[in-house]
Amino acid sequence: MGVLPRRAVRATSGPSIWLALAFGLDAIIAVIAILIGRGLNLAELLAAGPLLACARCGGRMTALVAGYAIALCAIVTGVIGASSTSSEGYRFTIVGGAGVFAGFVAVIRTRREGALIRISERVQRAILRPLPAELGGVAFASHYQSATTQALVGGDLYDMTMTQFGPRFILGDVKGKGIDAVGRCAAVLAVFRELVFDEPDLARLAEQMDARLSLDMDIEDFVTVILAEFAPGHVRIVNCGHLPPVKLAAGGGLQLMAPPRYEPPLGLHPRPALQDIALGPHDRLLFYTDGLVETRNRAGRFFALDARVATALATPDLDGAVRGVVKLLLDHAGDGLTDDVLLVLSEQTTV
Repeated sequence: MGVLPRRAVRATSGPSIWLALAFGLDAIIAVIAILIGRGLNLAELLAAGPLLACARCGGRMTALVAGYAIALCAIVTGVIGASSTSSEGYRFTIVGGAGVFAGFVAVIRTRREGALIRISERVQRAILRPLPAELGGVAFASHYQSATTQALVGGDLYDMTMTQFGPRFILGDVKGKGIDAVGRCAAVLAVFRELVFDEPDLARLAEQMDARLSLDMDIEDFVTVILAEFAPGHVRIVNCGHLPPVKLAAGGGLQLMAPPRYEPPLGLHPRPALQDIALGPHDRLLFYTDGLVETRNRAGRFFALDARVATALATPDLDGAVRGVVKLLLDHAGDGLTDDVLLVLSEQTTV
């Protein structure tokens, strides 16, 4: 068990949109240049297309836009006629030079972004340790998938450790996503790992974490977390602004484990209450981040924790159950995820 292999997803605001914008911009410029005619030749403004594309597209896409811009420049010149050989040569030089420059910028930018992503992936793998297959009479399976295209970096976090109070678990979601969120995740996990062995009261542990993290947080920063402490026959939970887990009883059917009262996230000074959830043999709890239930399909509907999810979670193999939920989510999303998703499924093996 542990983190399952991730599946590549597409960002909905990726390079394809910027490619379309660059093509569209140059097409508009070409039409305006033809309508105005020789009196005010705007052909050199076709350099805007490749310069726009290099902001988000790779070298090949930017080169494609540059070639498109040069072709449009030739079309504009052919339609309105050349005022002089030198002036038309000047315009082709401007458009072609801008295309070469944009392609160079795109290559350098994508290489730097790739290096940053690789570094962040290594950092995140170091701070997000794989969950044990079983600990303290509880079995676990998990899946983490970042919404960042082709990257394993995001703002979701988890950890588990065995303490003198029993197995303790944290799952959370820091504000933001992508590379900027990695440092915030590391800070939260560092505080959890430092305090988890000293405080017997789970609610008090959350308050201590809030006090420590608030010292380094900006006024608009926060992190939603669930702290859980497993024991034979039950689990104690403290919820600070996070989505409550769902329980799959051995007989089937999902039950939302809403907290006694909703509290704000860490960083906003919560005063959480302890929640005690009874667990029978083979009862399962699904912990998740908002990327699961806030994913929309093309019709704008959110992903629902319905009977299909209950059926998937009832799969005998715990890893297979998580994979089933992920498949339902990706089928629902269609065009790719827009937020990070973290799933942790636990099953009581002893009472």
